[in-house]
Amino acid sequence: MRAVYNIFVVNPGSTSTKLSLFRDGEQTASVTIRHSAEELSRFVRVADQAAFREAHIREFLDVHLSPAAAAGAGLDAVVGRGGLLRPLASGVYAVNDTMIEDLSAARYGEHASNLGAVLARAVAAGFGCPAFIVDPVVVDELDAASRYSGIPQITRRSIFHALNQKAVARRVAAAMGRRYEECRLIVAHLGGGITVG
Repeated sequence: MRAVYNIFVVNPGSTSTKLSLFRDGEQTASVTIRHSAEELSRFVRVADQAAFREAHIREFLDVHLSPAAAAGAGLDAVVGRGGLLRPLASGVYAVNDTMIEDLSAARYGEHASNLGAVLARAVAAGFGCPAFIVDPVVVDELDAASRYSGIPQITRRSIFHALNQKAVARRVAAAMGRRYEECRLIVAHLGGGITVG
């Protein structure tokens, strides 16, 4: 008998928190919670928003998980949006203490995406399951020529909407019947921030 996985996903953005539940790869519930500038202005640092956003997550899970699951038996993994960490290769990473420390202290920069791993771990702890991040914004797979900016004192740094860029490119490649690695695509992410890759 094939295993069925229940996965909860949290994507904190600068003005929203997006939440989704997946069962066996199919989305079963989703919501985008908008946060006003007034609500967020009471927090000095992004890390200070963790409890505020976690309360919204708990409300979502209370509504969308069965009583048995809500009691702690219903999630196999929690995945958060990856934040500003040291440069990493594309992929899936288990949330660990060093990652939480770096994100909470904003060691590599302050951004709402830093809350992804923090919130994923907090939720996962309540369900006794692992927490992960996928394709964080600091994915760095640039070749040497791409680092030149035209100004000797400035080296280009890889920071972009890697999660969305790679997901869209993989989807397009699949629709074309090709592997992602075989394609040459231009992908534009047009949101609160914009990246073209």
